[in-house]
Amino acid sequence: MQDPNAQAAEEPESGKESAALPPKTVEAKEPPQDSSKEKNKVDPRQKKRDTERSDSLEESIIYWQGHDEIPPLLEDTKNTLTEVMGLGSSFDVVFREMSFGGHKAALLCISGFAKDTIMDEILKRLTYLTPENLSTDVFASFMNQYIPHIQVEKGQLLSECINKVMSGMSAIFIEGETQVIVMDTRAYPSRNPDEPSIERVVRGSRDGFTETLLSNVALVRRRIRDPGLKYEMHQVGRRTRTDVCVAYIDDIVDKTQVKAVTDKIKSVNVDGIPLADKQLEEAIVGGGWNPYPLVRYSERPDTVASHLLEGRVVIFVDTSPSVMVLPTTFFDLCQHAEENRQTPFMGTYLRWVRFIGIFASMFLLPLWMLLVLHPELKPPMLEFIGPQKTAHIPLLAQFLIVELGVDLLRMAAVHTPTPLGSAMGLIAAILVGDIAVQTGLFVNEVVLYMAVASIGMFATPSYELGLANRIVRLALLIAVAAFQVPGFMIGSTLLVVLLTMHRSYNSSYLWPFIPFNAKAMGEILLRQPVLNSKTRPSFNKTRDNTRMPPIQENEQQS
Repeated sequence: MQDPNAQAAEEPESGKESAALPPKTVEAKEPPQDSSKEKNKVDPRQKKRDTERSDSLEESIIYWQGHDEIPPLLEDTKNTLTEVMGLGSSFDVVFREMSFGGHKAALLCISGFAKDTIMDEILKRLTYLTPENLSTDVFASFMNQYIPHIQVEKGQLLSECINKVMSGMSAIFIEGETQVIVMDTRAYPSRNPDEPSIERVVRGSRDGFTETLLSNVALVRRRIRDPGLKYEMHQVGRRTRTDVCVAYIDDIVDKTQVKAVTDKIKSVNVDGIPLADKQLEEAIVGGGWNPYPLVRYSERPDTVASHLLEGRVVIFVDTSPSVMVLPTTFFDLCQHAEENRQTPFMGTYLRWVRFIGIFASMFLLPLWMLLVLHPELKPPMLEFIGPQKTAHIPLLAQFLIVELGVDLLRMAAVHTPTPLGSAMGLIAAILVGDIAVQTGLFVNEVVLYMAVASIGMFATPSYELGLANRIVRLALLIAVAAFQVPGFMIGSTLLVVLLTMHRSYNSSYLWPFIPFNAKAMGEILLRQPVLNSKTRPSFNKTRDNTRMPPIQENEQQS
């Protein structure tokens, strides 16, 4: 057989013969590639690492192995985990290959999350396996007979398996199986339930929420042993996948409200919420630039249980010791657990003292400044009000400087170690309270009334409400300094309008004052005995509005 290249070389070069014969097509050989181009050729995997970091977990798995199912070969699974989870580069990602009953298997977990005692017990049981102990269905034998753990499930998608492992669970892969065994062996680093630092009481329970979601829901379940108490679990954040639990009592709560909350949680599409509850609140509640909070935060399980029995929706966020309660009202934020730990009379007294402190934190300084600017407005019994001496700084500037000093003192107290806190407070009191007055910078009354207003702010049960009231106080001070009486009247009216328009999940923020409900307003002003509270708050639109069945009511009357 002749070489076609040689045959082409023997053809005559004359024009006739070449025209009579059809042209021969010779395949051109590809030129040798330059070695420098081969060196500069980018690995597609490296390109993905550098340019496509925003792919979802499912997309990344499909990119590396072509599908999201569990590969039957452990080697393929290991390769995918190396690219997706950083196996080998992340020291806390554990992939332990072993052999049980003549079958290769591998354990995948995060070393900081796996509970050693549970893992030891499971692996000890599996080491006793022999080929004779296994049935034809190897996966079923492993899962149903030889894993002594309560919370075990099977998975078929690698993305779901990785998500659960990253949340603290453990997974066992078996050679030749397209399913995976997922075990809940989580043991998060946590602290014991301590008394909340903000909502302290003289009488009452000392346990408070921690940063672990599972223990938090257990504290509430301990107080409400009702099968109607539901815990719906969601995950928020494409990267953080933070666990979010929506709690409610099924036969009490307004289901429309629950659906609105869960729909908003599901619609949150962000990388993550590392700051937990506050970022989630901004995503599902909003509020814009209005300083007044639309949810109530609580660190007390008994307070949360009370709100659940009223028909509220409660949101737990993993890694946060605070729980969100919604919808809420202005008067909910003014209540404290201590009021319900005392007799009705003493509880009413404490509630009124707290109301007076909250009112003083907003209106005491603007009213005092208004009376100083307009002495004719003072009644005869208040003639003593007003500075007896003058200062080098105008009144408004004095108030603003002292407000700034109180804020700085509060920030310093947060960041100061406990042993140095007393010394810092003493120094601040001497500098701000004594020397500033002696040098003529401030007048005594300014420091006195600012201290009273600050005490009222710190007596506010809700920290967020106290901060909002301080902003209102500053705004009213500026309005009074600029426009005197009209400024105070217009500012106060705008405050009421602002609170009236403020709505928490379609619920009035000033209920039961606006719209007015005489019976509910009476329960706000007077702490009622427990047997007198026969109905739930009407603004929640609860399905079951009665706290006491009719039979029990008749028994109490008899």
